[in-house]
Amino acid sequence: MAEIDLNSDLGESLGAWRMGDDEAMLAVVSSANVACGFHAGDPAGILSTLKAARANGVTVGAHVSYPDLTGFGRRNMDVASADLVADIIYQIGALKGLAAAAGTEVRYVKPHGALYNTIAHDARQGNDVITAILEIDPSLVLVGLAGAPLLTLAQERGLRVVAEAFADRAYTPQGALVSRREKGAVLHDPKAVAQRMLRLVQEGVVEAIDGSLTRVQADSICVHGDSPGAVDMARALRTQLEQAGVSIRPFAAAAPLQSA
Repeated sequence: MAEIDLNSDLGESLGAWRMGDDEAMLAVVSSANVACGFHAGDPAGILSTLKAARANGVTVGAHVSYPDLTGFGRRNMDVASADLVADIIYQIGALKGLAAAAGTEVRYVKPHGALYNTIAHDARQGNDVITAILEIDPSLVLVGLAGAPLLTLAQERGLRVVAEAFADRAYTPQGALVSRREKGAVLHDPKAVAQRMLRLVQEGVVEAIDGSLTRVQADSICVHGDSPGAVDMARALRTQLEQAGVSIRPFAAAAPLQSA
């Protein structure tokens, strides 16, 4: 039976500013990329999301970012290596502490936004993120863009990696994500998104923005929690996959339930 992981970016509310519907999304996905406070999220909200993830049996990952609350982590930054390594260690460590209090564990790392896109091809910053993970916990899985050189680099340095596709983002013919600055970069039709992701799981291809087919081999599919209609899209996607006989499973086992 074919299987795939579904993940979403959660824990991104900040004070009175509400982002997404974590409770509803956690009933759909198998993995939760939880913000660590650098691009979004406050400690109380992050802890609440972690507790909800535990209650739903959802695997938790650290959604690390550049220090960019104002830009939601979507602005490119030329961060010195010493700072970037320390920033990543700091974020993972903070989430590990909150996760322990919630009775769960951090099992993987998925960079966010501009950091995610930069390290996909930037060897220097990519190596910095890998170094940080190896220094704090080499058992953590690194999630990255399917087909990106980063994944090979991380494997060569001893990390387990997971290739990721995006349900609600358009692709270039080369297999890269279309920039959010361009028209059509973000997809909103739940039915169309579900059908294209089923094709990805079954055939290993997605339709690029120009109508051509591009090969994408992925172990996890992301639905952004901050997109309009994100929960409806995730539900439609899960329903479409399960009706086609695809099993939804986390790529890393969820932590056993503990008393929080």
